[in-house]
Amino acid sequence: MSGSRLLALPARVGASLLSLADQIGGMTLLLSQALKRLVPPRVDRYELVRNLHRMGVQSVPIVMATAAFTGAIMVIQAAPLVERFNAREFVGWGASFVTFREVGPLLIALMFNGRVGANNAAELGTMVVTEQVDGLRALAIDPIGYLVMPRIIAMVVMIFMLTILGDGVALIGSIITGDLLLDVDPRTFLASAIPMLGPWDVIAGLIKSALFGLMIAVTSCYFGLATRGGAPGVGRSVNASVVAAATGIFVADYLSTFVLG
Repeated sequence: MSGSRLLALPARVGASLLSLADQIGGMTLLLSQALKRLVPPRVDRYELVRNLHRMGVQSVPIVMATAAFTGAIMVIQAAPLVERFNAREFVGWGASFVTFREVGPLLIALMFNGRVGANNAAELGTMVVTEQVDGLRALAIDPIGYLVMPRIIAMVVMIFMLTILGDGVALIGSIITGDLLLDVDPRTFLASAIPMLGPWDVIAGLIKSALFGLMIAVTSCYFGLATRGGAPGVGRSVNASVVAAATGIFVADYLSTFVLG
């Protein structure tokens, strides 16, 4: 590395840290503004229903496919150890515990981020560059209450519901794969899973999914509304939103694992 590049390194690191702080501050401010609209509730009902359907109902097929393969993969990964130690009575518990607590909510959130978060950032970014958001302000319509709040509520609610659905589908995928691959009877699978799984194992995963949904919602809305520079700017906002939300999901997962146990 040349001397000039070495001297410029602190400046680049400092600029990156300042940019990160600016983005975190902007997302925190956007979330605080959105929370203010909850008391009293100022949310457009039509937009809320439309986003619930668009973000949730239309995501069911891809979430079901993701969950089914997630459950199957848990059994496939456990197969060598099960065969080696003849531990078929623990297949149900192991696959269900890992899926409910960690892998299911995480993979569903990443899939949700790629489909819904990216689409939301692109939609809001397009509205910004075509001056539709400015038009709402000119008509005395609050963009936060009309655009942001319905999306935040819809994402948090629907990812929570999709995770419940995904947990059930993942369990079915695990049962089928265990029966076909390891010759574990479904009754044996359930007999090992149900008694050893506590309610908190399922609840902790659902709490994580709600946190992930909030992360995706705030991030995609922030980068969408911060779009500048026409069509190329929309592309940059979508890319930044997906990357930032995915990073935030892993950070939130790491921290919530310590808090939730």
